[in-house]
Amino acid sequence: MTFFQLMRRNAWRKRLRATLLMFSVGVAFLIYALTASFLGGSQGAAGASDNLLGVFNKSGRGLPLPLAYLNRIAADADVAAVAYTARMRGFVEVEKNIVMTSAVDPRAVAAANGDELGLTPDEALEEGRDRVLVGKALAEAQGWSVGQRIGVTSQLMRADGSRDWRFVISGIFEGANASTDTYFMLARYDTINEARARDKDTVDTFVVRPREGVSSGVLAARIDALFANSAAQTRTQSEKQFLEGFLRQFADVGLIVGLVVGAAFVTILMITVNTMLFAVRERSFEIGVMKVLGFSQGRIMTLVLGETLFIFAAGGTGGLLLAKLATLLIGPEFGLVFSLSVLSKSLAIIAGLGLLTGLLPAWNAMRMPIVNAFRSR
Repeated sequence: MTFFQLMRRNAWRKRLRATLLMFSVGVAFLIYALTASFLGGSQGAAGASDNLLGVFNKSGRGLPLPLAYLNRIAADADVAAVAYTARMRGFVEVEKNIVMTSAVDPRAVAAANGDELGLTPDEALEEGRDRVLVGKALAEAQGWSVGQRIGVTSQLMRADGSRDWRFVISGIFEGANASTDTYFMLARYDTINEARARDKDTVDTFVVRPREGVSSGVLAARIDALFANSAAQTRTQSEKQFLEGFLRQFADVGLIVGLVVGAAFVTILMITVNTMLFAVRERSFEIGVMKVLGFSQGRIMTLVLGETLFIFAAGGTGGLLLAKLATLLIGPEFGLVFSLSVLSKSLAIIAGLGLLTGLLPAWNAMRMPIVNAFRSR
């Protein structure tokens, strides 16, 4: 029997106990991976840009800005590209099935943030005025395909008094990577602006891409200074700054996640340490026999540490697999992004907790006198 086989068999000696321990570890890492995925997705840890700037109305993000601001922003020598968007919120078929439509200028949005969205000028809504591009996440959730005709009932009223907007899907954009938000669709601004009943020639946001080497913070301050005395003053932020600020309006999500995860890990740490101490006391006689047979103190300690690592590796892997499955099923709608960063941190925590929980039981087993071990028989 190899050393690894001996370690594995010791861990599985009490199958029910081992299964319950692995289940507890799995639940703890499921909680961690889901909360970390939510935090990463909602705050844009993996997908939000620190360089791409958004220009909003200072009085409130839902308030419009004049389209005429476009030329003044584009005139700045440090601006590489600028686009604009007017958002139209609505639903498909039933009111709970909410979709977001962004009305944009096709070539401007491709130049400003086409890389992040996976757009090229050739794809950018040039085929017709009623065409839309649908994000991959939204298309998969709705079961839409290219060429399909769709209807959206929007809060934005048309000039004819109707709230129904009809579009034809001309393409599907996938985003730069898996963490990119693609749960929305892009329509032509000129079509939406011409047909809507109010707020004509206004936009919700200007998207600004600074030139290479230009400080986004300096450019943001300069853009806001342009409109400091205007009727509609602006607030310019990076995408990541905006998302983090938006979440902090409701709560310190990072603190909440830390407290929840910390409580889960402290609980599992105490349970596992206590269980492993009991398991070592059960095997006192066997540990004494191994020492008589020539097992060194280091090998005894490694054997116990290996058991705890095996339990954490098996349970943690199960929890992470469930978390990954959950992000694949509901991730696009709830902002869950199971990124490589979440995976690497999880693996590090598995290794760290596995060693930490095994230290005290392993130390007790290593320092146990042979005479005392035989007396336990």
